Amino acid sequence: MTVSKKPVLLIALGGNALIRKGQTGTVSEQFTNLKVPMAHIARLSKSYRIIITHGNGPQVGSLLLQQEQCHTAPQLPLEILVAQTQGQIGYMIESTLDTELMKLGIHTKQRLVSVISYVVVDENDPAFQKPTKPIGPVFTKAQAAKLPYPTAPTAKGHRRVVASPQPVTIVEKREIKRLIEMDFIVICCGGGGIPVTREGRAFNGVDAVIDKDLASAKLAEEVGADLFLIATDVDGAYLNFKQKNQRLLKTLTVAQARRHLGQNAFPAGSMGPKIEAAIRFVEKYGHPAGIAAIDKITTAVTGKTGTRILPD
Repeated sequence: MTVSKKPVLLIALGGNALIRKGQTGTVSEQFTNLKVPMAHIARLSKSYRIIITHGNGPQVGSLLLQQEQCHTAPQLPLEILVAQTQGQIGYMIESTLDTELMKLGIHTKQRLVSVISYVVVDENDPAFQKPTKPIGPVFTKAQAAKLPYPTAPTAKGHRRVVASPQPVTIVEKREIKRLIEMDFIVICCGGGGIPVTREGRAFNGVDAVIDKDLASAKLAEEVGADLFLIATDVDGAYLNFKQKNQRLLKTLTVAQARRHLGQNAFPAGSMGPKIEAAIRFVEKYGHPAGIAAIDKITTAVTGKTGTRILPD
């Protein structure tokens, strides 16, 4: 087998890659929204081996709502719904990206594959006692007060929250690494991966959603990515975000990022996990990480836009 020599780029797509603020999340909206990041990724595939991970908060939340409103079909546990969104979103990304590769005339050279991915978590993780991960649609405070499940305020409004344990390892890391060595574009770890615990040689699914940025950082570390990029709905990490004195941080060392994180400069429900994920990757592997707008992926890869986190 000939191993590709191109550097490895892992791109973690935020939920806004499929559903923008104010949209209802129809299939046509999601396909339209994917065209922008997929056009960037298609061009980058000429120079990089690419892994794509993605969020699933709106989609898995919608599935929960659908089954709660249907009393005639069997109820499905959360890890099964996460698996369903991996297939759903993987198909949408793969088909949209294939179209963009076709426009460049390289669809016959570039192979794509979506991988259903498990992520091991610790069954004793304290996150199971305190749900914090937002999923599903946004509610007003009054609406949230009437709901039968826990909610929490976020930057967008009140949302349902579920347990979000820490990722320990990506089960399919060896298969993913082999695929990128063969120059496949790999779509994986959707929604942070299907959360499982180990019992001997077996895996058991658990009722949780793993933060996709933290899972992506773990995968980037385990497969040896040369650059880890988080694509989101803002230009990068800001100090005093949405205030008159807001300031985009173009570069941060790990020490600087940790200091700002410790001072609560980045909200726990939005930029905080992204900064933490970037720090973990840079600390463990020594390669840079970036946070940038989803429509500026190409320039973020070269360091011209977004926030770049570097080793101390």
